[in-house]
Amino acid sequence: MRRLALCLPLCALALSAQTKKIVVSGSDPETLKELRAASTKANIVQVTADTVMKEIADADAYIGAIKPAEVRAAKKLKWVAIMSAGAETVLHKSGGTDLRDSDIILTNNQIVQGPEIADHALAMLLMLSRGLNKSFLNKQKEIWQARPYGGIELAGKTAVIIGVGGIGQQIAVRSWAFGMTVIGVDPEDIPFSPFIKKVVKPDQLDEVIPEADVVFISAPHTEKSHKMMGAKQFDMMKKNSYFIAVSRGGIYDMGGLVKALDGNKLAGAGVDVTDPEPLPQGHPLWKFDNALITPHIAGRSDKDRARMVGTIQENIRRFCDGRPLINQVDKQKGY
Repeated sequence: MRRLALCLPLCALALSAQTKKIVVSGSDPETLKELRAASTKANIVQVTADTVMKEIADADAYIGAIKPAEVRAAKKLKWVAIMSAGAETVLHKSGGTDLRDSDIILTNNQIVQGPEIADHALAMLLMLSRGLNKSFLNKQKEIWQARPYGGIELAGKTAVIIGVGGIGQQIAVRSWAFGMTVIGVDPEDIPFSPFIKKVVKPDQLDEVIPEADVVFISAPHTEKSHKMMGAKQFDMMKKNSYFIAVSRGGIYDMGGLVKALDGNKLAGAGVDVTDPEPLPQGHPLWKFDNALITPHIAGRSDKDRARMVGTIQENIRRFCDGRPLINQVDKQKGY
């Protein structure tokens, strides 16, 4: 009996040592419930702005958009998970070096939002290339106007995709399916894909921009990609080409885009992301009938939440079991 009495505290201590404290910020009750169901070895603690500094001090992991002061307050933090694909909010803004230069593993939700964002990008292109934006405006005024009509075929056109990661690969598949020739621009060595004719490095962007009938922006926003699609690149685009941005607004120069539209260089543009964001009232971009603007919603769909939460759940299990985490971010590269 005495041996059993001694064993129970030791067993409890061993179980306690195996439990990982994971603090979560900004989650709704349903998501919190799903995260807690991921592993019996995880002690999921929801935090608020008032409690986070106290709870993070002995936390093993953090789920949410962590702040620099919270990184500094964490004494044993091993893993940070963000729900978004873009990591610039925790790595490259004020104080982001606290996380970037630490040994803490950062994971994100890259790839999982690819299908809906690619659908959104092609929807924008099709609306513009088929003139549906004009038909929509005519419908508001109850005008039946069949001619003139300037719809174009995508077959035989060239798409330049800046950033051929999870989102860019999905855009490539869809563009190829419409008969387009696809050229990728990416700093990484991209494996062979039957949907992409060739991939060039970012320093070769100016060589391929003049070939583009449409330029897609699907790259992560990093210090190196900031404004890489500048005024010069817009000037180099074909007459009556299209521009579609669905990743981050900081990758393209807004002034260059407005100038290209105002000078009738572009046949149209579709942007789900802008800089500044939200796009303020009175901004010149709002005035163009051939500019489609959506409020950073390309990543939303009926299926995206399940995939995003599922990635975090899988990593909770892996973290508690001591296995490698998926979707790890190279913090120095920013993606």
